[in-house]
Amino acid sequence: METTTPARWGGTLTLAALAPIAWGSGYYVTETLLPPDRPLFGAMVRALPFGLLLLAFRPQLPKGIWWWRALVLGTLNIGAFFVLIFIAAYRLPGGTAATLTATAPIMVMLVAWGLIGERPRAASLAGAAVGAAGVALLVLRADFAVDPIGVAASFGAVAMSSVGFVLVKRWRPPVDLLAFTAWQLVAGGLVLLPIALIVEGTPPTLSASAIGGFLYLGIAGTLVAYVVWFRGLRQLPAGAVSLVGLLNPVSGTIIGVVLAGETFGGSQALGLVMVLAGIVAGQPAVIDRLRRRRSADGDADLAGLQPGVGVDHPEPVHA
Repeated sequence: METTTPARWGGTLTLAALAPIAWGSGYYVTETLLPPDRPLFGAMVRALPFGLLLLAFRPQLPKGIWWWRALVLGTLNIGAFFVLIFIAAYRLPGGTAATLTATAPIMVMLVAWGLIGERPRAASLAGAAVGAAGVALLVLRADFAVDPIGVAASFGAVAMSSVGFVLVKRWRPPVDLLAFTAWQLVAGGLVLLPIALIVEGTPPTLSASAIGGFLYLGIAGTLVAYVVWFRGLRQLPAGAVSLVGLLNPVSGTIIGVVLAGETFGGSQALGLVMVLAGIVAGQPAVIDRLRRRRSADGDADLAGLQPGVGVDHPEPVHA
């Protein structure tokens, strides 16, 4: 992990938070602007063309072991992840799928512990659990349902992306972050291309609104989002970055309320507070600061004691 000062920590984490916010806004864009029933085609368009565009801007091809590493990362973080997410979305109500994928921070922390030795803190795991419970309150509705295939797809997507995100920290490419992101988008898009053609057939005709939707998802929800997300993973602990991923359903809910007129009641408000509290309370920087403050308060209390006088007795204490 790169050395990050406390001043830069907040800025890096704030930039990383733009990724789940953009991903959350993608739900509304997908439902209102994109062609219906073409999720694999939509995922491929988000990845492959924009990955090629970024690669043209950073014309650096992988060399040696980085050919298969780029394929592995692109499959885990883009290709397989998108496929499993869409399977879950088709077989589960949206709230159920979002709640299951909200377990991702806990999974990322455990994978990071196993692969790169980042031992998760109890407070971070507790914050992730509180945040996941908040997501359940925020998005679960009366149509809650459990489909075994949908549940397996949700947890599979969480597992795939968790391993992929941690490998981004473990494998240091010989190129800058833009080229590294381009490799993954192109590899993931190439994985998605034959699957989309086989499952969904020929690409649909795109309207002007659909083109605009794809431009937004490709630029904001893919290029910018993955660059700042991978940057955060490179510079900060995996647990810290994964926690802000809980902003994904928060963003989707707020946009749904503001733009689509969805209902927002007391349970959703409580869930929102729990998500934000879990994100903040689980941050290692916040935990360290609270520990230093408690330690400083303890030192101040000890400094106020007079030497040779007992704490619980007014008489001098002699050796």
